[in-house]
Amino acid sequence: MNIQAQKKSLAKLILETDNPTILESVKSIFVQAKHADYWDDLTYEQKADIEKGLSEIVSEDTVEYQSVMKKHRK
Repeated sequence: MNIQAQKKSLAKLILETDNPTILESVKSIFVQAKHADYWDDLTYEQKADIEKGLSEIVSEDTVEYQSVMKKHRK
């Protein structure tokens, strides 16, 4: 089932229910997903790489984008 069909199926189920508990549960899922922090899903290595990059920016230990591209373009 593709994503559009799933959306339609879920919308139909939501529209057909009068159960407030189900509706609150669905709402809760969307609220939690909206406020989810991607950081929690990253691996230790990914977090370390990001923190290293931020540290390099703060210490101005960076390289211009164009010079990197010149070096790595064919």
